Amino acid sequence: MSDAAEFEEFPEAQGEDVKERPQPADEPADIDLSGPQRADLLAMMQRTIVRLEKDGTSRGDLKILNSTLRELRYAFKVFQPYRRRRKVTVFGSARTRPEQASYQQAVEFGRAMSRHGWMTITGAGGGIMEAGHVGAGKEFSMGLNIMLPFEQSSNAVIHGDPKLVTMKYFFTRKLMFVKECSAVVSLPGGFGTLDETAETLTLLQTGKQTMLPVVLLDAPGGDYWRHFGTFIDQTLLRDGMISPEDRALYMITNSVQAAVDEVLNFYRVYHSMRYVRDTLVLRVSQKLGEAEVSQLNEDFSDILVEGKIEQVPALPEEANEPELADLARLTLRFDRKQLGRLRMLINAINATCPGCDVSPSSS
Repeated sequence: MSDAAEFEEFPEAQGEDVKERPQPADEPADIDLSGPQRADLLAMMQRTIVRLEKDGTSRGDLKILNSTLRELRYAFKVFQPYRRRRKVTVFGSARTRPEQASYQQAVEFGRAMSRHGWMTITGAGGGIMEAGHVGAGKEFSMGLNIMLPFEQSSNAVIHGDPKLVTMKYFFTRKLMFVKECSAVVSLPGGFGTLDETAETLTLLQTGKQTMLPVVLLDAPGGDYWRHFGTFIDQTLLRDGMISPEDRALYMITNSVQAAVDEVLNFYRVYHSMRYVRDTLVLRVSQKLGEAEVSQLNEDFSDILVEGKIEQVPALPEEANEPELADLARLTLRFDRKQLGRLRMLINAINATCPGCDVSPSSS
């Protein structure tokens, strides 16, 4: 079945961009089940479908599940060719006008990141979303549009582009925003921007999202995010609803250059992370000296469940990522409640080489 044909069954989900979306060739009839782990997951999904029937799941609930699976499958397919390229997600109001300072900042930011080889993901609409794409240019833009009865048609930069996905549900769209990016930059916006930004911070604070830089970018002289920061400090922190270290999860600035530097410097030495059973593995682009590792152990012993931070080569369990095999590793038994401190550890790792060039755009 072609991708366009999938949506013909859901006329309520057909928006302008869906109907004009390029139609890839049909999927191959034979499904590759090679690899025991992949086959196990597909078999588990099939068992779940059988259980839905046994549970007597209502037609309405089945429609939600069906639409969710189909649009995520398509989104995964669109993003797959770009998985190894660094991407920044830009949030902000669809109502921001081109003459406003925040619009110009988003243009400047998108342009600066494209010079470093980064792609820009936005919600594909107008305002800040359009500005991010204007700056990045068509080649470096990806879009995650949402079907709404008002406001949200795709902007001229990304309209009709194969790197545009139009989605029915906000929750699937937000999943793709954070799953596919290496940084988030939020400019001023309405309820949607606050929701997207707060959810990103929640995912980082709870360890549900791989650590990444979050920049809250005010207009010059603006106070949108400054007020947000004041609320965090004077209400959330004061009342014990967050920890002081949680403030390390974001940066507030009104400088585009500071935003660019914050994103790029996050990957100066640190590259990526993953868990191997109970061990956190931090990949780094250059090997640290013994004295530097010793200092990390001294400064961050409070976030270790047991043992110490050790520098090691790639673990056997990472064999499925051969493109990262040459990177050094720092391993630790991490206390998963200390995510703000983990961000501080990454900052300390990056500080071991202040003069290093930032990591290349590929992840």
